[in-house]
Amino acid sequence: MARRITVDPVTRIEGHLRIDCEVENGKIKNAWSSGQMLRGIENILKGRDPRDAWIYTQRFCGVCTTVHAIASVRTVENALNMEVPLNAQYIRNMIIAAHGIHDHMVHFYHLSALDWVDVVSALGASAKKASSLAQSLSPWQANGVQEFKAVQDRLKGFVGTGQLGIFQNGYWGHPAMKLPPEANLMATAHYLQAFEYQRKANQITTILGSKTPHIQNLAVGGVANPINPDSQSALNFERLYYIKSLIDELGSFIKDVYMVDVAAVAAFYPEWLSYGPGVLNYLSVPDFPEDTKGTKFGTPGGYIPNGDIGKFMPITSFKDDLFKQSVKESIKHSWYEGDWSRHPWEEDTEPHYTDFQDNGKYSWVKAPTFKNKPAQVGPLANVLGMYAAGHKATQKYAHAVLDKVNAIGKHNAGLEVMHSTLGRHAARVIRCAVLYETLQRNYDLLIKNISSGDMATFNPPTFPKGEQRGFGFHEAPRGTLSHWIVIKDGKIDNYQAVVPSTWNAGPRNQDDALGPYESSLLGNPVAKEKEPLEILRTIHSFDPCIACAIHVHDNEKKDIARVTAW
Repeated sequence: MARRITVDPVTRIEGHLRIDCEVENGKIKNAWSSGQMLRGIENILKGRDPRDAWIYTQRFCGVCTTVHAIASVRTVENALNMEVPLNAQYIRNMIIAAHGIHDHMVHFYHLSALDWVDVVSALGASAKKASSLAQSLSPWQANGVQEFKAVQDRLKGFVGTGQLGIFQNGYWGHPAMKLPPEANLMATAHYLQAFEYQRKANQITTILGSKTPHIQNLAVGGVANPINPDSQSALNFERLYYIKSLIDELGSFIKDVYMVDVAAVAAFYPEWLSYGPGVLNYLSVPDFPEDTKGTKFGTPGGYIPNGDIGKFMPITSFKDDLFKQSVKESIKHSWYEGDWSRHPWEEDTEPHYTDFQDNGKYSWVKAPTFKNKPAQVGPLANVLGMYAAGHKATQKYAHAVLDKVNAIGKHNAGLEVMHSTLGRHAARVIRCAVLYETLQRNYDLLIKNISSGDMATFNPPTFPKGEQRGFGFHEAPRGTLSHWIVIKDGKIDNYQAVVPSTWNAGPRNQDDALGPYESSLLGNPVAKEKEPLEILRTIHSFDPCIACAIHVHDNEKKDIARVTAW
């Protein structure tokens, strides 16, 4: 007989997510993904100046901030058929590449590594053996005995006081934990080291974007960064050279630590290279535009039906008809008025709560479809799309990661293992390495363009009478993000955001097909029903950010929460 497991809330994510599973004979046979807050920012935007939309949409979340700003200005530029100066494109590209690197490091180490790493087990490790293991895997300079012994001493201090601090409430000793003590100590040391390197990536975003989270330098038509090599109050060569020093420091951590740790986890958990594939329709979009019109990109994107990369369908521009015509959202199982499936330009956002109904409405998240089918988005979709498109850097790093997995675990894994829980982690580090090369490239392009004498960063928008419709997309760290706008006489008439965690966390669609989270859980093992670690492993592999998919808004303008800063 099937037993019901409810995980509410799912932690180490942004936002409020509930997962329900039916488990029979130790395996999941059915699942429901439920977002537990309403999103209402679409309603807040109605009637406002389209040039201000990016400021509001950035507040969807405290993590996915930059991505919504970028998608929003692209949306308005698309509606107005605008071009963006090259310098502005390169500065935007550097911001989103640095943000993506930061985000991917944080996700693996600080949001999901503890699903695989038993920190308490590291207390019993030999620091010398852990160092030998780490040095056999990579030349990283901080893999010495002294570094590992210092980490172990810090852990002992936590345990000795009864306070595990940031490592509190893990499923330590769970039967699904398989790393040996020395591997656990190595990973714990790298967990702590990662704080410094994700900070360096975030510094780049801060310098170019004026602050983070919630950058301040964007504008419809470009960026607000004045370029003047001789001015201390503008973007000058001194600041740019400092950014270059930060870029140089990131590369070795990505390739010698992050990539190796993901490969080591995959090698020790080979069964998780088959668990959790979920929806095999993959959607990604091209990004890092290198011309003023959004027709030439640094990274490709497209649609892969049913996991067959041989049937890859490219998306080629910011005006692409395949993308524009194929996106819809359904509310059959979502807490909104009606039972429709509509294109984003035709949607509304009218709340209608009914309580949790297994066969009815059970989530505040809508259910997106591409070509009327659910689609998985995220680094896995992006990497498979870039691989299918022949992107050289993606192919290089994909083979490097798989070769490392096979060398450590003596496996013979090929690209097919990417369709899995750990495949999503592998894809994320592959994408991180691609982002690093992309960051370097856009830095070089910016320096070259400035050196040619081009200092332009902004084209002013003009709003004609009547109606304009536009959409903007961005391949965000969690996957394909798109914003959709209808402008009437210079004001926002409708605004919708179809975000990565809406694609992945969405409930069943108009045809009752399961969403990607739900589908990915089917067949997964559950060793201990009261400690459902395996559920968290697969859900965390998507890097959920539910705050972007659902938000709180009160139509009567009453305070929902008030925070005082001291």
